[in-house]
Amino acid sequence: MHKFEKKVWLATPTMHGEEMKYVQQAYDTNWMSTVGENINEVERIAAEKAEMKYAVGLSCCTAALHLAVKHAGETLYGKPAISHGALEGKRVFCSDMTFDATLNPVVYEGGIPVFIDTEAESWNMDPVALEKAFEMYPDVKLVVSAELYGFPGRMDLIKEICEKHGALLIEDAAEAMGATIYGRQCGSFGDYSAVSYNGNKIITGSAGGCLLTNDIEVANKARKWSTQARENAPWYQHEEVGYNYRMSNVIAGVVRGQYPYLEEHIAQKKAIYERYKAGFKDLPVQMNPIMEGTEPNYWLSAMIIDKEYMCKQVRDDSKALYINEQGKTCPTEILETLASYNAEGRPIWKPMHMQPMYRMHEFVTRDGSGRCRTNAYIAGGCVDVGADIFERGLCLPSDNKMTAEEQEKVIEIVKSCFN
Repeated sequence: MHKFEKKVWLATPTMHGEEMKYVQQAYDTNWMSTVGENINEVERIAAEKAEMKYAVGLSCCTAALHLAVKHAGETLYGKPAISHGALEGKRVFCSDMTFDATLNPVVYEGGIPVFIDTEAESWNMDPVALEKAFEMYPDVKLVVSAELYGFPGRMDLIKEICEKHGALLIEDAAEAMGATIYGRQCGSFGDYSAVSYNGNKIITGSAGGCLLTNDIEVANKARKWSTQARENAPWYQHEEVGYNYRMSNVIAGVVRGQYPYLEEHIAQKKAIYERYKAGFKDLPVQMNPIMEGTEPNYWLSAMIIDKEYMCKQVRDDSKALYINEQGKTCPTEILETLASYNAEGRPIWKPMHMQPMYRMHEFVTRDGSGRCRTNAYIAGGCVDVGADIFERGLCLPSDNKMTAEEQEKVIEIVKSCFN
């Protein structure tokens, strides 16, 4: 096989032309800052699509998560001193297998992340492990849960568990816009939720995100904080810490032009997933699991290799090595082989409890273990589902501009790694 002449990407923006109409409108009307019709329309559409009452357009999804964490902390524990965060010294239950933006805002506000293991059936936060965590730490009152790669888990059960224990839920739906759980939109389960318009998401503005809420007080507070917390006074009056987090009206124009294509992009991503599933039917691999009652948005197609077909692989914090074995392979070999053909893949998110900065943080598995060291699952210790998925998994090229012929070649490249 020859290399791809043009790189096959993991996921890139798919533009349609309509976006420029709204960008031009921002230019023509001279509303180039953080107010304007595009922002108003994005907030209206985002709330409507997510089946929530209010949306606040912000510079990125991380900003939305930060303001959600800050508001939740002040709601639960009161307004802190200026030099402290709203969660200072408080434990917060967080998804373990996710991008670190899910939990960085917890740390911004002085909170202590406690990582909840991953459910093998969904690759998302394990509701059983979450219940165990509440048994161990009944005083915890905040949960931050992400939906991985656009394939939802049981956010409905996680919400029920939070309500049972009097805890607030922040739903990180950055990767799951347009996905549903029993017909209900992802982004509608949290007391606070966040969606992303980052450059590789299902729709994009190149940047940007929205905080979603059903509480007008939360929306108003987020808007205030996101514009440096300026008070309603003739001069610049400040009584609390604020942030420069508002969405640009120019970026909002791109997002506004993208929203009509959300369902089209989801259909394209679903076709990619189904072609992979059919192409790999005779390989010892499993694709992203689809939970009963859920409809993913199929943002990134990923796979894990059956354990008995894994070649020897070892990874430290920056490098990976493997031993080639007949009939076996590993994520490192597949990713290196794809790269040699000019195609982009990616490792599965490395679980947070395996990250250097969080290795000493508490981590709860469904058997109630308070700590499960890296590779303990191999040594016969507690079952560390996230570490196992990371060890055996990878994300495949999932760009919705990839042709069926290009994808077929990707499939053949993956097959070749088992030979």
